[in-house]
Amino acid sequence: MEVHAADQYLVAPGEAGLLEVYEALRGTGLYPPFPPVELPGGVGGLVARGGFAQTFFFPGEVLGLTFRTPKGRVVRAGGVVVKNVQGYDLVRPFVGSFGLLGEALEVIFRLRPGRASSFLRRPWEGSFPRLIPFPRFLFALREGEGAWLYAFHFGHEREVARFREAFAGEEVGPLDLRSLFPSGMGVGEGPLWDPRFPWRDGGEAPPPPEAFLRLAEAL
Repeated sequence: MEVHAADQYLVAPGEAGLLEVYEALRGTGLYPPFPPVELPGGVGGLVARGGFAQTFFFPGEVLGLTFRTPKGRVVRAGGVVVKNVQGYDLVRPFVGSFGLLGEALEVIFRLRPGRASSFLRRPWEGSFPRLIPFPRFLFALREGEGAWLYAFHFGHEREVARFREAFAGEEVGPLDLRSLFPSGMGVGEGPLWDPRFPWRDGGEAPPPPEAFLRLAEAL
């Protein structure tokens, strides 16, 4: 794993764990485009699913990647700069492709600065609230007989303090959620929700459009 703090990007192997990325960034004041949770498949699985819990456009945070197509070809797409438009843009189609375009071998993430951060939870009321400031990550998790709403935010100290006041929850630490998905993480009613999908053990991928299937065949 390579952390380029001055240029605010990180190069991670597809098999790297999400909390492993957080550990590599400890003390840098930089944050990746996912919350401090461990999920099945690590970095590669996260990108294949289109991120997790984000309240922003996740594909824009993936600057580049190297992936192996189902036919065995190794493809490099994107790069270490934001505007990298030589040839076809395969980064954004790959992000959220649920493995249809192949397996991520290496991912380049844009990093964002933050002088403070806070990971909170409170009882979930069944819908995602609109908060000011709006946290960068939101998800709900069924635990026992109830469910909890989790939010993670980073930024300037005053902004994070306002987030804590608006959310009014209790502070939590990093979570390992892999045990919830022994057969893999897929879309469907289950123990975990984020603003895009409910997630269940062994669930299916959303059905792709016809144009996407043609792209997969071409690769």
